[in-house]
Amino acid sequence: MLEDVSDLLADPVDGTALSSQDGYRSLVSAQGRSYEVCADGFVTLAACETLAHDGDDAQMVADRETFLSQGHYAPFVEAVTQGVHDALDDAGVGNDIAPALCEIGAGTGYYLSHTLDAVDDSRGVGIDVSYPAVQKLTTSHSRVGAVVADALERLPLRDECIHALTVIFAPHNSAEFARVLAPGGSVVVLNAESGHLRELREPLGIMDVEPGSTERIIEDMAQYFVPVQAPQLVEFKMRLDQPSIAAQIGMSPSARHIEPEVLHQRVATLPERMDITARASITRFVRPAE
Repeated sequence: MLEDVSDLLADPVDGTALSSQDGYRSLVSAQGRSYEVCADGFVTLAACETLAHDGDDAQMVADRETFLSQGHYAPFVEAVTQGVHDALDDAGVGNDIAPALCEIGAGTGYYLSHTLDAVDDSRGVGIDVSYPAVQKLTTSHSRVGAVVADALERLPLRDECIHALTVIFAPHNSAEFARVLAPGGSVVVLNAESGHLRELREPLGIMDVEPGSTERIIEDMAQYFVPVQAPQLVEFKMRLDQPSIAAQIGMSPSARHIEPEVLHQRVATLPERMDITARASITRFVRPAE
């Protein structure tokens, strides 16, 4: 619920604290800026009235829910959750602290809700630029606060308030990550690697992940963060039928470049079931020792 994380949220314009009004119908800054809490339970915290990006549309969100609910990405979820556990252990977050988690590009809350279940007494802020996704995110877990915001701009979070921040196939904003992380906190990044979904690339006409993408993330983060260790590869096979394949592609960036009817026709030419490779790396980042 948004109420449970309101002490973590901040005015996206100047970073000052927000207070609730009218029984959490709005959040108001010290300067009088007011942000309406929607009936669905989420709030848009953006400096501009119009966000620069739309994010996933309703069909992409539906495909995402369909695919993820079938558990195909369970090893990715386990790797992210373990990364958060490691982050909290290394930061010395004890039983007397309710860990504050945040996921950037949280989508429908699939990963964040699983992590919240695994970390006792934790609470989470999910940030995404997609309104259809955040509507689903709001109901993904009782301890999630759902926020529409652009992760490439100033994050609507207070300084040093987050114990572990996760970025799963989502944009990076290292300066803001450094600002909002509590001392000793970590950023846990899951990034697709070359060869991810390789069996589908040629028959469906979708591009492969560009080699070296994780190395470029490490370079981009280097001004503020260093990896705890080398990126850890998470690779496994998924047994997918045609509807699951269609949902997987429908939830991905490839959906923006293939007309739905064309995708349907191409998927129909595939075997009824295929073994598909899932391939990504997980990297945990911390602030370098001074």
